[in-house]
Amino acid sequence: MIILVSIVLLLGITIFFYIRQPKFGKAPSGERLEQLQQSPNYKDGQFRNIRHTPNFSGDQSPAKIFFNFLFKKVPRTRPVDEIPFLKTDLKNLPIHENVLVWFGHSSYFIQLNGKRFLIDPVFSGNASPVPNSNKSFNGTDVYSADDMPEIDYLLITHDHYDHLDYPTIMKLKPKIGHIVCGLGVGAHLEYWKFDPGKITEKDWNESMFISNNITLNTAPARHFSGRSFSRNNTLWLAFILQTKELKLYLGGDGGYDTHFAEIGEKFGGFDLAILENGQYNQAWRAIHLLPEEGLQAAKDLKAKRLFPVHSSKFKLAHHPWDEPLKTITEMNEQGDQIPLVTPRIGEVVYLNDTTQVFSKWWEGIN
Repeated sequence: MIILVSIVLLLGITIFFYIRQPKFGKAPSGERLEQLQQSPNYKDGQFRNIRHTPNFSGDQSPAKIFFNFLFKKVPRTRPVDEIPFLKTDLKNLPIHENVLVWFGHSSYFIQLNGKRFLIDPVFSGNASPVPNSNKSFNGTDVYSADDMPEIDYLLITHDHYDHLDYPTIMKLKPKIGHIVCGLGVGAHLEYWKFDPGKITEKDWNESMFISNNITLNTAPARHFSGRSFSRNNTLWLAFILQTKELKLYLGGDGGYDTHFAEIGEKFGGFDLAILENGQYNQAWRAIHLLPEEGLQAAKDLKAKRLFPVHSSKFKLAHHPWDEPLKTITEMNEQGDQIPLVTPRIGEVVYLNDTTQVFSKWWEGIN
């Protein structure tokens, strides 16, 4: 009994000191905490979704779900072959071209009306605060912070490790002009010595004007947040980039709900919707989209094209690595089709070219 108690005590002490590393960030406090507590989306000590959102859905207990996540064996959750990619020279893209370049999972670069945006970059090769615990697939780490040009706006949808990656952010630091994120996320960034004057924290349904006739809007999402044991002390959100010619919906993470239709009505549709499609499970469908829900969300948003992301780089769920793209493509072909944007990592997507064709690059990869 003494040995068991000693082991538990030692483990607790180890965890206590481990989570004090800078990569875990800092919880909002002081004036920042007082300000975010005024948000209509902050209730009873944490941010809340519009509607009740359980962490787990279905009839399985949390213990059973956790056990399956750790020990259940599912074939092909990681590819054996290298993921195909292109190495585009981002620094020399013609500045007048409106383009998007995907880096796998939910990281991508957008050049719009001469401004450069970087969304949820993860270039460290790991989607976890524990080293080498969730390594990226072969072929997905061809881009690094060194490959990025000067970034006018870094957009962070929420503070989970597969979207806010400490090693990546620190390497990008000299290149970042301004950061826009949800309420409370600025606490992490200031703790990491970012200039507070370069950080803008937003609530849902807010907007800011960016030069060159670009407006950046925020919108609700159905998800959660947290980097250690504290949950929902920072806000998760979606972004909308709007010019006279283009409207882009940048969805981040989040489950299906009525907010997609409401946003579609509010903005009158979108030229492109970027929605998560991957790392899903029936047990947590309230906070992540299933493929069929992604298609419906795109229709609710009145999107002309759909770019499914959140796949093809990390294993965060028990499904074959290529299932998300394979399934959403097959479902789309069987119904009222919406053009899918499915580039390879590094392939340039021309935002003004609605006729651009993409391959089913995942086919034939083991």
